[in-house]
Amino acid sequence: MASVVYSSFLADVFAGNCSTSHSYKAMLVTSAYAENRATHTKRSDVTNEVSGTGYTAGGAAITLSASLNTSTHRLTLTIPTTTWASSTITARKMIVYRARNGASSADELVCCIDNGTDVITSSATMTWNASTWEIPLPAPI
Repeated sequence: MASVVYSSFLADVFAGNCSTSHSYKAMLVTSAYAENRATHTKRSDVTNEVSGTGYTAGGAAITLSASLNTSTHRLTLTIPTTTWASSTITARKMIVYRARNGASSADELVCCIDNGTDVITSSATMTWNASTWEIPLPAPI
């Protein structure tokens, strides 16, 4: 299981492109998608999105939360539990991105959560449990 925060995410945060006040989505992809944390920066870089009953292309809207621990110098990013009701789909990974509601080439990637095995539903609710990421902040120069 190789879950990653895309390298471009922190740059997008510092540039003001990604904050908790923005809109985000979680989309599902198959095991054929090979995430590249260094070169994948936009939703247009993501391939092999799932399709099926109960799933809308582009994924489901989610709300990210973030907190800063000034003692440990870590940013904690929480991705909520996400569900697709009455779905018939097979997915391996969930991609979180900022949804600008336009071209996929404008949507900034946040992270890729790899379940490690396919998750399969047949007229049932697909559930991806909440994930928490701790991102260490650089030491002062």
